[in-house]
Amino acid sequence: MPVLAPITLTGKHVRLEPLILAHVPALAAAATSGSRETYAFTWVPGGEDSAKTYVDEALALHAQGRVLPFATVDVASGRVVGSTRYLNVEFWSWPKDSPLQRGADVPDVVEIGATWLAPAAQRTPINTEAKLLMLTHAFAVWRVHRVSLLTDARNMRSRNAILRLGAQLDGVVRAARVAVDGGIRDTAVFSIVESEWPAVKAGLQAKLAP
Repeated sequence: MPVLAPITLTGKHVRLEPLILAHVPALAAAATSGSRETYAFTWVPGGEDSAKTYVDEALALHAQGRVLPFATVDVASGRVVGSTRYLNVEFWSWPKDSPLQRGADVPDVVEIGATWLAPAAQRTPINTEAKLLMLTHAFAVWRVHRVSLLTDARNMRSRNAILRLGAQLDGVVRAARVAVDGGIRDTAVFSIVESEWPAVKAGLQAKLAP
């Protein structure tokens, strides 16, 4: 499977830079900088040891062509405030000479997920702009056919945030995986397809407008 080349995505409020081991101390600090009550449905490292494990696992998955992980940096302060990634990267097998194929090393669909932010960075423009940057790269550069966003079906905070981005609910996959709390997770599946991207982009830009 092709490995996606590391990229940096920069906006007014946020910079998404390739996740590396040097980010471990800053990730640990961000993850433990305040209340962790919003992390109930998301695995977030709790200190430097778990942050190193987190980064090691992300880099191993990247080497396998399965994810492209980022450190989320607050442009104003220069501090790491979380992490996000492209994951569930798919390269489809197209019929020979299909006009829909863009190249063997270009993904056809991706998921945006594994996203978490330090408490102080939540409910700020950082997440909205990060999603705009990632969606723009996916649809405008890779020209993917679909971007998916998944969350624990119980996580209404996340579900509502995904809907506010402009994604559509595809449905709920029951008994989809092990949940963060050790139970069996139902997964709410949302997506944005390429025909919807212009309207979604306009909506996100409007949210970020002064």
